[in-house]
This record gives sequence, structure tokens and C-alpha cells, in this order.
Amino acid sequence: MALVELGRFDRNEAHILIGRLESEDIPAIAFDGNASIADGSQFFIPVRVMVHEDDFAAARAIVASVAR
Repeated sequence: MALVELGRFDRNEAHILIGRLESEDIPAIAFDGNASIADGSQFFIPVRVMVHEDDFAAARAIVASVAR
């Protein structure tokens, strides 16, 4: 299984998007969500939303539909 980056989002947007994707049966995971938590900069580091490469096109369509 190869994961690909769907995009980089602020922390809250990333988790909302993951919920939306999973409601469409597209598994997704957040990378870097806890980066630099020790120095307090975790809210400034974008969270990468990753999906399986086979789901990328469908996931991208969902992102495009909510970004309008």
C-alpha cells in the first residue's frame, strides 16, 4: 500500500477533511499533526493528509467540491 499526499492543511481542517473522506469510505491519515508540540509551534506546521494512491482521484474530487 503506497500512501500519497493529498494536501497540507491547518490542523483543524485536516481532521475535518479526514472525517469527510472516511465518511466516503476513503481511509485517510494525518502526518505531522504533533510536530514541534514541545516548543508550542504545532499550530503553525501544516498537517499532511495522506490517502492510498488508488483513492487519490476520488479524494481530490472531494477536496475540490468543498473548496469552491
